[in-house]
Amino acid sequence: AGDWSRRDTAQPVGMNIRRIQLDVDKAMMRPDLLELAEAISAVAGVEALNVTVTEIDIQTVGMEVTAEGLYIDADQLVRAIEYVGAAVHSIDEVVVGDRIVERVPRTR
Repeated sequence: AGDWSRRDTAQPVGMNIRRIQLDVDKAMMRPDLLELAEAISAVAGVEALNVTVTEIDIQTVGMEVTAEGLYIDADQLVRAIEYVGAAVHSIDEVVVGDRIVERVPRTR
């Protein structure tokens, strides 16, 4: 297992990240989506995830990665993504607390 492998902790520490959404890019060939998903699923706190391709160009694939769970380790999540050869461009959403609060679009 690499540096990104699951840590067993008796007590969760830090804020309770329930959902985190990231803008991620990878090279066209490596890692493939299954390798990326496997690395993310091994992160402490991740119970479910979605990897969606949002754009493709000649050399790179842009993706939206959403992970849900309890006490997701955000630093470990970024390290896992980088370990398999992808790059995190930004964190676009974070949901923290005892429950998940869905985004409510503003009306004008």
